[in-house]
Amino acid sequence: MKSWLNIDPGSDFSIHNIPFGIISDAGHNKRVATRIGNSVIDLYALSKLDAFSELEVLPSVFKADYLNAFIAEGKTKTNAVRIKIQEMLCDEQSTLKQHPELLKDVNDVQVHLPVKVNDYTDFYSSIEHATNLGKLFRDPENALLPNWRHIPVGYHGRASSIVESGVNIHRPKGQMKPADGPPVFGPCKLLDFELEMGFIIGKETDLSESISTAKAEDHIFGLVLFNDWSARDIQKWEYVPLGPFLGKSFASSISGWVVTLEALDPFRVPGPKQEPEVLPYLQYEGVRNMDVNLDVSLQPQDSEESIISRSNFKFMYWNMAQQLAHHTVNGCNVNVGDMMASGTISGKDEKSYGSMLEMNYAGKKTIPLSNGGERKFIQDYDTIIMRGHCEKGGIRVGFGEVRAQVLPAK
Repeated sequence: MKSWLNIDPGSDFSIHNIPFGIISDAGHNKRVATRIGNSVIDLYALSKLDAFSELEVLPSVFKADYLNAFIAEGKTKTNAVRIKIQEMLCDEQSTLKQHPELLKDVNDVQVHLPVKVNDYTDFYSSIEHATNLGKLFRDPENALLPNWRHIPVGYHGRASSIVESGVNIHRPKGQMKPADGPPVFGPCKLLDFELEMGFIIGKETDLSESISTAKAEDHIFGLVLFNDWSARDIQKWEYVPLGPFLGKSFASSISGWVVTLEALDPFRVPGPKQEPEVLPYLQYEGVRNMDVNLDVSLQPQDSEESIISRSNFKFMYWNMAQQLAHHTVNGCNVNVGDMMASGTISGKDEKSYGSMLEMNYAGKKTIPLSNGGERKFIQDYDTIIMRGHCEKGGIRVGFGEVRAQVLPAK
């Protein structure tokens, strides 16, 4: 595909991408848009010119605060809209070419939270990450818990505190337990990030209905970058016996543009071999992992950013189809807009670890920065930036970034 629009070949938002998001600008309410290069296309305005009338997608679907209504149209229609936009970007006579006012500079609009997230589940699906933590805090010889290779471990998180890129967060407060003495209350001292990907449910199920691995991707609309902020000291004291609570629920950050599963199809790769063999409902056919290059930068206030991790989504032991199949095997229903996060994505060496806790060996080492400084955990006014993209055969599809600065505790 070759577009009449000049697009930087290094852009995450090539014509092969066509993600979806929510924008607003001066004098206009929130509405659905897509991004191409450094431009955004107002899909509500485009739809009012009958660009999608033959697809039977009404303009009202695009005049919305969230993507949920558009996603609920189903993949047949949402994929058709995406293909139609690609066609218009290649056609010199298209409605889009004739109405350049529909293309706006990305710096002239505000990008909002793309979906209304009513339910959120976080998984724990990187064998490297789980092994690293097991070695640090349990038994170096038997790092994984007995269930880990048998089920995609997960927990129900807090949907209300999921925010879009650019929304800064305050350092959380809570109870912490010093090595000696009773618990104390105060601001978290060991604030961390977790590098993850999130996928968004695009098709609901009824209560008591299960989704098979064969049908799972029919229920996945697209993916975003996901920063699962973690207060390690609060989490350490509270997590026994019921798992994460205040150490996680204060905030999670996601990127603003949802990249469709169809845009990621060319970048599928085999996942790790699963041993022992998983139970039948978790077995799958085909290639289900995605080759998404990921990096994390830390930027101190008034200083340059340092890349402190380079990882890849392809490392995941449990894939999205298995996660969704396990999530629903007991009859738990899912709804459009629900979000599932992958769990921390770590590779095999310390340069690819997806959290500072792993990089610093639970506080025993420091992480060097390019400005000569160092960190063990995140300090006030540090900014964490995560980026991700796929690239193969001259085709690039990316997610842009998710960033947030950490402000002092309120």
